[in-house]
Amino acid sequence: MAELGMTQAKLAAKARVSTAALREIQHAVPKDRNPRTLAAISEALRRPPLWLEEVAGGDSPEVGDDRVSQLAAEVAALRERVERLEGR
Repeated sequence: MAELGMTQAKLAAKARVSTAALREIQHAVPKDRNPRTLAAISEALRRPPLWLEEVAGGDSPEVGDDRVSQLAAEVAALRERVERLEGR
């Protein structure tokens, strides 16, 4: 979050999850998470949609592993910003 200049509250808002859920994930509180929730947080962090799910499953994917997915997430974020600016 810090690398993106994002607070926990901003990340929660962008991913549309509660700050409590983010805190639990950060502190590895054991709980089954909805894959859509993990994907939303991953994308808000500008990572591929499956990134957090893989991490939660014990994998340790490298940040730059999937450059195409990362670029796709960035394009989606830019599209969202343009749509907001255009008032859609």
